[in-house]
Amino acid sequence: MIREAEHAESKNDFIHKFAIAQKEANETIYWLELLKATDYLNEKEFGNINNNAITILKLITSIIKNTKSQVMAKQVLS
Repeated sequence: MIREAEHAESKNDFIHKFAIAQKEANETIYWLELLKATDYLNEKEFGNINNNAITILKLITSIIKNTKSQVMAKQVLS
């Protein structure tokens, strides 16, 4: 979805695509937790991958918030 957002038709489309990516990242974290709970991943594997997934989720969330702020600021100025 992030690749699709690169060619979004509008800022709102961009936000929408990133929101889907945010949901997918969150779901990935859920599945990582299940893999850890079933001992498919050991603690070290889980920690490394989960930390990366959380970082990605935070980045996506920040991009969404900043883009929404830009859209709102533009609307106020219009």
